Amino acid sequence: MSTPDFSQLNTLAAEYGMLLPGSTVLCAVSGGADSIYLLHRLTLLRGILGFHLAAAHYDHGLRPTSQRDTAFVARFVEEWCGEEVHTDGTVLPPVPLFVGRGDVAAAAKARKAGIEETARAMRYAFLQETAQTIGADVIATAHTADDNAETILLHLIRGSGLGGLCGIPPRRGNLIRPMLTTTRATVEQYLALYGLPHVEDESNADDAYARNRVRHQLLPLLEGYNPGFVDRMTHTAAVLRADHDYLNAQAYPLLRQVRQSPEGLLLPAEALARLPQALAVRGARLVLGKARDGDDTCTARHLEAIVDLARSARPSGSVELSGGLTVRRVYGELLFTFAASASLTPTPLALDGETWPEGSLYGCRCVPARCPGTPEPGVWYLTPFGGTPMLRPRQTGDALCLPGGRTRTVKKLLIDRRIPRHLRERLPVLADEGGVAALAGFGPAQDRLARPGERAYRLEFVPGETLLTWRKSLKRKETGL
Repeated sequence: MSTPDFSQLNTLAAEYGMLLPGSTVLCAVSGGADSIYLLHRLTLLRGILGFHLAAAHYDHGLRPTSQRDTAFVARFVEEWCGEEVHTDGTVLPPVPLFVGRGDVAAAAKARKAGIEETARAMRYAFLQETAQTIGADVIATAHTADDNAETILLHLIRGSGLGGLCGIPPRRGNLIRPMLTTTRATVEQYLALYGLPHVEDESNADDAYARNRVRHQLLPLLEGYNPGFVDRMTHTAAVLRADHDYLNAQAYPLLRQVRQSPEGLLLPAEALARLPQALAVRGARLVLGKARDGDDTCTARHLEAIVDLARSARPSGSVELSGGLTVRRVYGELLFTFAASASLTPTPLALDGETWPEGSLYGCRCVPARCPGTPEPGVWYLTPFGGTPMLRPRQTGDALCLPGGRTRTVKKLLIDRRIPRHLRERLPVLADEGGVAALAGFGPAQDRLARPGERAYRLEFVPGETLLTWRKSLKRKETGL
C-alpha cells in the first residue's frame, strides 16, 4: 500500500511564501480534525523551514462542550507540540498556546448581528490581537479544499461574480490558509497515520446551516457525478483567481486619480465611467478599500450602482453603503465620504462680532459702520435690518437681485454656480423680516446696499475649509491643472 501524499500544504505554502525562515506563525486551533492536522504539520515543519510557531484557541462560550474543547487543545499542545531536540543539538522550544474567551451570544445581541457573524468577528479580533502581542508575522487557519468548494458552491447558489467564484484566498493580509489544496480525506488519512486525537463540534452535524447541507448533501452528490470533484474545484478556483488578479491589476491605475479632501476621497467620475464594466466594478471596489482602510467588502449590486452613478448624465445622486460610507456624485466627481449630508443650524446674526452657525460653510463678520465711497473687495455695507437677522439654510421661494443682475431664485443661483447638492443646505442665507438680504459666496441684494455716508452694517463672509477645497477642485478641473 502506497504512502499517502501530504505534500499539498508544503507546495501551497511555498508558492505564496507563507512559512518564511525567521518568521513567526500563529496557528488557530479549534481542536477539530482540520486544525489539529495543521498544527501538527506546522510543528514538524518549523525545524525544517526555520520559522517560529505559536498556537491560539478561542472559546466562544456557545456550547456546553466549549470548555472541554479548550482543555483538549491545551493537552494536545502539551503532548504533541513540546520541546524538540535534534541530532545536531538544535533545541526547539515547546509551542506556546494562547487562549481567549468571549460571550458571543451576548455580543451578538448587543450588536444586533447573527451568531456566526459575531463569532467570526470576535475570533479574528482575538487572533489579530494575539499576533500583534507576540509579534507574529502571519496567522494560519485550517481552511481545506472542501471548505473552499463549499464556499464556491454557496456563492454560486446565492449569485456571485468572478471574485466570489474564486473562493477563499490562500493569502490575504497576514492571514494564510496553507491547507486550501488539502482535502478532508487527506486530513483523515493523516490523523489515522499518526494516531492524532481531535474533538468534533456537534454543530457541524446540524443541517439547519446551509454550509452543512452543502457539505453533507450536495458535495457527496457531485462527487458521485464526478469523482475527484473537490480536487477539480480547487484547480478551477486557482484558474479563476489568476484571471481575477489580472483584472484587478488592470483596474489598479485608477487609484492614481483619487484625491484626498476634508470630506473624503474624490475621484473623477469619467475616470471610472470610461472603463469596461469588468474593470469599472473592480475599480470601484479598489476605491472603497482605500476609503475604508483596506476593507473592500461590498455587494455586486452596490458596485454596479457606483459605476452607474459615474456614468449617469445627472450631476448629483448618491449610493449608501454599509459602515456609514456614502458615494456622492458631485457634478464631475465622485465623493467617497463618511460625513452625513448636513444642514447648517439657523443662528441669529451677531450685529457686532462674528457668527459661525453649526454646519455652515461660511462664518460672518458684522460690525456697525458708515458706508464708504468705495468698499473694499469682498465686503458689503447693508442698510439696517428689519427684526432679527438670521443666518439660515435656503428655503423654497428664496430669491434676490444681485447687484447688476436680475432677480433669481437662490436654487437657480446655486445650480448655475455648480455648488454640490450636499453642500447647498450648508450655504448660509442672510435674511430678516424683509426677505433675503445676502447670499454667502454670491453677494447682497441690490436693494439692501447702503449709500456712501449712510449708517450701515459692514458685512464679510469668511469661507471654511470645505468650501475652499471644493473651489480648488473645481478650478483644477476647469484649468486641467
